[in-house]
Amino acid sequence: MTPINSTTRSRFGLQYAPSAFMVRLGRREMVVCRDFRKRYYAVNPLIECDTGIEAGHVEVLLMRRWLLILSKAH
Repeated sequence: MTPINSTTRSRFGLQYAPSAFMVRLGRREMVVCRDFRKRYYAVNPLIECDTGIEAGHVEVLLMRRWLLILSKAH
């Protein structure tokens, strides 16, 4: 038996993220949400940039709380 969540692919793996919203500007997308992942490294207190979970995504963590995910629109 397969769980329902495994058959539906959510964007950016945000099925567990509380109150995320997306802004689409032409061919680009920006998703803003609270950071929901556990970080196992020291995070810069103001801004932290990293590659995203999926190829072609950039994650920007602001003030250790807000996560901005930048990518191309599908």
